[in-house]
Amino acid sequence: MDPNEEPTLNFYEMGIDERILKAITKLNWGKPTLIQEKVIPLALEGKDILAKARTGTGKTACFMIPILQKLLEIKKTSKEQKIRALIMTPSKELCSQAYQSLQLLSAYCSQEIRGLDISPTLASQKALLMDQPDVVIGTPSRVLAHLKAGNMQLKDSLEMVVVDEADLVFSFGYDTDMKQLLTHLPKIYQALLMSATLSPDVKSIKRMVLHNPVTVKLEETSLPDASQLTQYHIKCEDEDKFLLLYTLVKLNLICGKSLVFVSSVDRCYKLKLFLGHVGIMACVLNPELPINSRCHIVDQFNTGMYDIIIASDESKLDSSASSKPVNKGKKVRSKSHRKDTEYGVARGIDFQFVSNVINFDFPSTPEEYIHRVGRTARGENQGAALSFVSIAEMERFEGIKEALANEYDDINSVFQPFNFRMEEIEGFRYRARDAYRATTSLAVRKARLGEIKHEMFTSDKLKTYFEENPRDKQVLRHDATRGLVKLQQHLKNVPDYIIPDTLKNSAGKKKKRPDHKYKGKKTATKTQKNYRKRKTDALQSLELSSSKRGVGGNKRRKMK
Repeated sequence: MDPNEEPTLNFYEMGIDERILKAITKLNWGKPTLIQEKVIPLALEGKDILAKARTGTGKTACFMIPILQKLLEIKKTSKEQKIRALIMTPSKELCSQAYQSLQLLSAYCSQEIRGLDISPTLASQKALLMDQPDVVIGTPSRVLAHLKAGNMQLKDSLEMVVVDEADLVFSFGYDTDMKQLLTHLPKIYQALLMSATLSPDVKSIKRMVLHNPVTVKLEETSLPDASQLTQYHIKCEDEDKFLLLYTLVKLNLICGKSLVFVSSVDRCYKLKLFLGHVGIMACVLNPELPINSRCHIVDQFNTGMYDIIIASDESKLDSSASSKPVNKGKKVRSKSHRKDTEYGVARGIDFQFVSNVINFDFPSTPEEYIHRVGRTARGENQGAALSFVSIAEMERFEGIKEALANEYDDINSVFQPFNFRMEEIEGFRYRARDAYRATTSLAVRKARLGEIKHEMFTSDKLKTYFEENPRDKQVLRHDATRGLVKLQQHLKNVPDYIIPDTLKNSAGKKKKRPDHKYKGKKTATKTQKNYRKRKTDALQSLELSSSKRGVGGNKRRKMK
């Protein structure tokens, strides 16, 4: 199958309910993507499906539209309210994302179809499950916990089962949960597995969940071709990584929204503090934060409030922490300080309109590289990936390069060297070094704990307040640099004399946000004109202040 082949089947030709088509139109979806054109008709026929397509091709709609269609058909003949569909994803962020997609596609049939995301706390969802929602969305461990607690029954009513990002389910440690969970499901149901790769783990889930499935596999590369996605790499040591990122951002050589990946949460905060010292605001997507905070950060990034998100790939607790024996007499570490085992940022989360993915720390596996870089150049959008590679990471780089060589005719044209001479930015080095030295391990620890306390407070204590005042939640920012030592202004500003001549033309000035108030040339208002007139009048602009402070001591007084 040619990946560039134009879809020939439209949504309205698939026999989809008019209410769903109306929602699709509202979402401004034109023709279906290639994977949607192949999977949706098969799913509407009731077939079990294993679909493999790279990230950003619209796999969520491949199962969400058939689920809604089947539920609307069941509602015509059955008035009994039961749980009919189960959607499982490997992370809480993906659960929230799937629930949002369900709400958007069911906008015109929301009275008939109700869904529930059970990824929050167990107790908070128990009462909601008693109302028997049509669609339940959750991680395998959370679904199993509710089944064991008797909060929901699926054997008598379930019609459809979906496992999204199936190749990540076992890597999140859900293999045992999946086996136990299947014993609570009926013998006959329609199942759909969505995956970006066909790994051995996916084949294991296929044998467990699917019955005589149809495999839909697009013959395409794991990442978009060079015409859509440009992939660069540059060799530099660890401290030079900080210098290089600082320079690229300050000189506006990196434009648009950027997703920066590092190897650990501590590195996230170290980089955030470093950027804060040089006047660059960024926010961290931390697995220790509450799920509401993480989803809020993603939503605000998608709406353009943030330009830079720093994230790690950690999806499990630190093995070092878990292996250490607990000393008697010492307090056990608070659960709120532990990483969320159902967290994952590199895979599946719908970061919208990401222009750049920066591998600040190079990934360890080809899959990890693909899933990181797959956050950009989604759909028909253009994107770029830049990898910083140190000497210690060169072996990993060569291994990943070799692993991807089978998919591309000329792998050297895919991984292009980033032709940037480090000696040209020596003028920035002393500034970067001052900021780097200020980001001590103590500062990182304080910033990390401060972020957790702040987010826990705003997430739990102000939950009712935010429900009553949604506008205040919208303006709540996550890029404040807590734990930052006093900002040194000389690090924030970049004087012209340290900018290399070769970069002055390419750097340019930072674009201002468009002012929608004035469509054409800005003209001063009447108030502004009167103010300027008074300022030019020596008598009217004269200010006097009393020698003693007191009531009205420093008020402006006009001479008339």
